[in-house]
Amino acid sequence: MSDLSTFALASTVVAVLGISLGVMLPAVAMGWAISRAMEALSRQPEAERSIMRTLFIGLAMIESLAIYVLVIVLIVLFRNPFSNICCLAPQADY
Repeated sequence: MSDLSTFALASTVVAVLGISLGVMLPAVAMGWAISRAMEALSRQPEAERSIMRTLFIGLAMIESLAIYVLVIVLIVLFRNPFSNICCLAPQADY
């Protein structure tokens, strides 16, 4: 395998790992935040407005992290300077 093919393979593997972690971890954080908000609501139902507002701001911040990861992974995949050289299918000589 040539060096360029190895580089393309490595960048693709890193992108896949990055997007998988970048989606899993914010999803876990969202679930944790929602469960904590539900616990707080069960303890103090009169503070619903404040809890929900804080929850939605926190969820938006967590979701923005996942979007940033997606953007970075797309940059790694599609702005790879070697992707047009090493990822083309070999053509038969006729």
